[in-house]
Amino acid sequence: MVPMNRLDEVRRRHAAAEKGGGLERQARQHKEGKLSARERIELLLDENSFEELDKLVSHRCHDFGMESQVIPGDGFITGYGRVEGRLVYVFAQDFTVFGGSLSGANAQKICKIMDLAMKTGAPVVGLNDSGGARIQEGVLSLAGYADIFLRNTLSSGVIPQISAIMGPCAGGAVYSPAITDFIFMVENTSYMFVTGPDVIKTVTHEDVTKEKLGGSMTHNSLSGVGHFIAADDAECLRMIRALLGYLPQNNREDAPRRATTDPADRMDPALDTLIPAESNRPYDMKDVIRRVVDDGEFFEVHEHYAKNLVIGFAHMDGRSIGVVANQPAFLAGCLDINSSDKGARFVRFCDAFNIPLVTFEDVPGFLPGTEQEFGGIIRHGAKLLFAFAEATVPKITIITRKAYGGAYCVMGSKHIRTDVNLAWPSAEIAVMGAEGAVNILYRDLPPAERQEKVSEFNDRFANPFIAAEHGFIDDVIEPRETRPRVIRALRMLETKVDTMPRKKHGNIPL
Repeated sequence: MVPMNRLDEVRRRHAAAEKGGGLERQARQHKEGKLSARERIELLLDENSFEELDKLVSHRCHDFGMESQVIPGDGFITGYGRVEGRLVYVFAQDFTVFGGSLSGANAQKICKIMDLAMKTGAPVVGLNDSGGARIQEGVLSLAGYADIFLRNTLSSGVIPQISAIMGPCAGGAVYSPAITDFIFMVENTSYMFVTGPDVIKTVTHEDVTKEKLGGSMTHNSLSGVGHFIAADDAECLRMIRALLGYLPQNNREDAPRRATTDPADRMDPALDTLIPAESNRPYDMKDVIRRVVDDGEFFEVHEHYAKNLVIGFAHMDGRSIGVVANQPAFLAGCLDINSSDKGARFVRFCDAFNIPLVTFEDVPGFLPGTEQEFGGIIRHGAKLLFAFAEATVPKITIITRKAYGGAYCVMGSKHIRTDVNLAWPSAEIAVMGAEGAVNILYRDLPPAERQEKVSEFNDRFANPFIAAEHGFIDDVIEPRETRPRVIRALRMLETKVDTMPRKKHGNIPL
């Protein structure tokens, strides 16, 4: 029989852990528009599915009066639960306990669930709300960060890793989320930076606010560090649940199939007239995507960053796919430094986790200019080329309009192992546009004669038929047929097996 005083002690410690930093500090969290760590876990996971681990762990620091400040759990809540019935590991930093700072003890808690996630093959979701390293612990805290970084790296490409920034995330703390696959941020309450405004003012004499330096829109639109932005904690957690629905548990499984009433053979006549007759007029490629995928649902990634390339997840025939598409409505759909990085990382994620890639192509080339050349567009564009070429998942490309120059090669062309390449009648596949070609080839001709050559060039090359004659395009289809043709191709490719040459890993041009 367990002594009553021992049972009381168990209950006392559990209650202390659940109280965290106390009601007053939790009320402060709510006043700032933030949920508590435990409330966040409850919203993320299926009801009553959370199993907490290491609830009674405490720090071992005896410096700076820390020996008298011991709270069970030490400010981090770790464990596992279910999202739509599927296993997920989770940790949440509790800002009410020592500002959510990382200690040697709570770093071990995170490492424990990350190790379990690798053994069982399940995603890890980190809910970050921390002031950074626990200064009182010195190198023990730094060692804890490094232990986590190693596990992030070893887990990369094996299990999905998702980070939510739901408060401050500064210094060394930012690098764990940076290694994970997707970063969610919350408007007005989340911040990420290596060095804060005060340090920057001291070193570089720049005055900058926390929001401008590392706020949610800064990282979602300027730096590209953040992938998603949410209005509040609750929306952020709903978005994470939605994202997990597109992803497999690990790199050995396929993403879950989803029931749909959207017919696989559905035609859409509106696609036949969606492309403007003038090839220099923009249109919204997202309209094409939503008309082709199941139920018009497109879960966009990096919506606010490098808008000339659109990436995200959807379903076709109930199966999860990754979508990569040029956006003619922004920078004419040109590829540039940022869009190349954005696309390359997404393509590699999909390839790592067995998610087929469907590419919608309308690209006039790489963005010209000294800023792009000096910034290394050659190297950055090569990342996207490398990513598409190394991907062994099913790959399907639909050319809707322009496919010019090296950008034609990069965007999932037949020459870099794309399985099925289709083109609409409006496709223009050439080294460059007619005006540019004629100005190079016939620069000495009078303007009137040059215009005749432009018309001749358009008639000869501004179409998909030469590429089709060479087998570089598998078929030229009516736009309305796109959905059924892509679905039939995906079904055909379900058993695809492709390999890379034996090697440790490639050397992507970082």
